[in-house]
Amino acid sequence: MNPAGLAAVGTPRQRKWPSKRRVPVSQPGMADPHQLFDDTSSSQSRGYGAQRVPGGLGYPAASASPQGAFLADPVSNMAMAYGSSLAAQGKELVDKNIDRFIPVTKLKYYFAVDTMYVGKKLGLLVFPYLHQDWEVQYQQDTPVAPRFDVNAPDLYIPAMAFITYVLVAGLALGTQDRFSPDLLGLQASSALAWLTVEVLAILLSLYLITVNTDLSTIDLVAFLGYKYVGMIGGVLMGLLFGKIGYYLVLGWCCVSIFVFMIRTLRLKILAEAAAEGIPVRGARNQLRMYLTMAVAAAQPLLMYWLTFHLVR
Repeated sequence: MNPAGLAAVGTPRQRKWPSKRRVPVSQPGMADPHQLFDDTSSSQSRGYGAQRVPGGLGYPAASASPQGAFLADPVSNMAMAYGSSLAAQGKELVDKNIDRFIPVTKLKYYFAVDTMYVGKKLGLLVFPYLHQDWEVQYQQDTPVAPRFDVNAPDLYIPAMAFITYVLVAGLALGTQDRFSPDLLGLQASSALAWLTVEVLAILLSLYLITVNTDLSTIDLVAFLGYKYVGMIGGVLMGLLFGKIGYYLVLGWCCVSIFVFMIRTLRLKILAEAAAEGIPVRGARNQLRMYLTMAVAAAQPLLMYWLTFHLVR
């Protein structure tokens, strides 16, 4: 017999038990030691921005952050609440008293325009000769918004015209190799300074001759700001066609703004005199007429003064 076979028969066969070596189980947040790259598919399946439980393996506790410790301080929370209450009170105070310094409600009225109004108003400024009805429409003792009445004053066209005038002045200076930021700023500040002088002079004159009119300061700024439209046209034509184009277009716009101001201010200043029963040939009424003519005549002079040096 085979000795190996006898050994196998005589010796009881030992049963092999499975190894009890513990296999490390991967826990959430811990990578597999045999894995070369991190598996991010499980985190993506939970959705972006999933909250992780603080204090787990590999995650620092929230209290370890200095910001978290600062916010957890009751004194800091009290200071933040007090600051928020002060900010709310300040905002409420500003909202109540802002109309004392800046008439926001009135300014909204002067910017209530649309595209049709702007087109009609520009046509009225350039061709005021055919317009017949210059009365401002009222609704319950309140003038209607400019978009409903072409005769109503607005601030949109004067503001846009002033900005465009400054840009066109910079273009004109650049074509003549004379452009500089200081010179452009001087051009803008000069236009604003003359506008301020005009408004103050008219207000002083109205006070001296005791005119009771509904013509407000904002109305004056709007009416006096319409001259920038003609100034833009004159400078542009001067750049395209030289001095001849400049004088032709500017002359037309000067006559147009003169007629526009006469017919507009006449209703604001002289109509009040008629309502008060002042005779047409009275001394006070004569002063009102002279004031209206002076304001209208000053517009062409300023239009030429602020543009003649821009065309060479």
